[in-house]
Amino acid sequence: MSRWMKTVPLILALAALCIFAASCNSGGSAQVRFVNAVQDTDQYGAALDIEFNGQKAFSDIPFFGYLPITGYTNVSAGSDSIEGLETGTTTQVFRANVTLNPESQSQYTVVATGFAINASEVAIISALDNNHVPAAGKVEFRVINASPSGPAGDGSAVDIYIVPVGSSSITPPATITNLAYRSVSSYITLPYNPNVADGANYTMYVTVTGTTTPIFLTQSLSVGSSSEGSIRTLVLTDQQNIDLLNPLAIVLNDFN
Repeated sequence: MSRWMKTVPLILALAALCIFAASCNSGGSAQVRFVNAVQDTDQYGAALDIEFNGQKAFSDIPFFGYLPITGYTNVSAGSDSIEGLETGTTTQVFRANVTLNPESQSQYTVVATGFAINASEVAIISALDNNHVPAAGKVEFRVINASPSGPAGDGSAVDIYIVPVGSSSITPPATITNLAYRSVSSYITLPYNPNVADGANYTMYVTVTGTTTPIFLTQSLSVGSSSEGSIRTLVLTDQQNIDLLNPLAIVLNDFN
C-alpha cells in the first residue's frame, strides 16, 4: 500500500505535465501565410527565415514579401513561439508568441511588423482569414495596418476609401474607418465594378482619420470576374528604412 501511495504523486505530476503540454500546443495544425512588414529587416540580413516552435516554416522572406505566394503552410497550432532569423543563419532578429486555433484547419495571415533594431518592438499580428467564396457579383476587401509610423511618423490611425474606377470623388463615410496600427479590419463587401482601367477595377485612397484628403497612398486594385466573387487582403506597411507609411500596400489575392 505504501509503495502505491508513493507512486501516486508521480502519476499525478506526469498527468499534469501532459495537460500543460496539451494546453501549450494542441497537437493540431493551422494554416498560415507569413508577411514580413519589418521595415529595417535589410539592416540585419537581406531577409528572414521564420521558425515556429523551432521548426523552419518559411525561408528567405524580404521586407514587403510574403510566403507562400499562394495558399498556406501548415504549422503546429496552439501557443506558438515564432522566431525571425537572418536567412541562412541562427542569428535571431526577433522572437514573439502567437496563439493559433487548430479547429477546422483555421487559416491565418501572420504579419511581423515593427523595428528589427529593437527586437522588443517587433509585433506579430495574427489575422484569422475567412475565405468563404463571396456571392457572384460581390467582392470583399480587408485591411491590416502594419505601419508603425503611419502617415505622420507617429503611428496615427487612417481611413481607407475603396472606390470604383471612374469615380474620382472621396465621399464619407470611408470604406474602413479609424484603422489603428496593429489593427485588422472586418471584411467589407462591395458590388463588383465592371469598369476597368489599366487592369484595375477599384482605387484605394488612404487618409488621416476624419479627413478626405488622400495621403500619397493611392493604389489601383484588380479583382476577378463578375460571375465569381473575389477576396483581397491589403497590408499597410512602413517604407523600407523610413518611418512613414508606404505608398503601396501589399496585396494578397485570397480568392479569385
